[in-house]
Amino acid sequence: MVGKRALRGGTPFGRPPAPPPDCPLCARPIVPGPSADLHHLIPRSQGGRESFLVHRVCHRKIHATLSEKDLARHYASWAALQAHPEIAVFIAWVRRQPPTFVDGSRPPRHRR
Repeated sequence: MVGKRALRGGTPFGRPPAPPPDCPLCARPIVPGPSADLHHLIPRSQGGRESFLVHRVCHRKIHATLSEKDLARHYASWAALQAHPEIAVFIAWVRRQPPTFVDGSRPPRHRR
């Protein structure tokens, strides 16, 4: 038996499902799950409030490269982040990875 929702496309009101959002840093589609994080363009410790959905590897690269003060003072826009030399090299590399890529080489944070 086929339900009405299946005939309409599987979503309420017959709307097609929304495409996944793109990462503002690398422009790859974001798949919900363990490969997605929220990033504050201006860190909360520096007074930032607005958050954006980004890939976890992109988020880790931003914070591994720049301090919170540098983020707030000099890199408070996506264009400024993309222009940073080290992050630009990372973006060129990560665009070749699948959208669900999670870097597994990071050591665990807890001690044994």
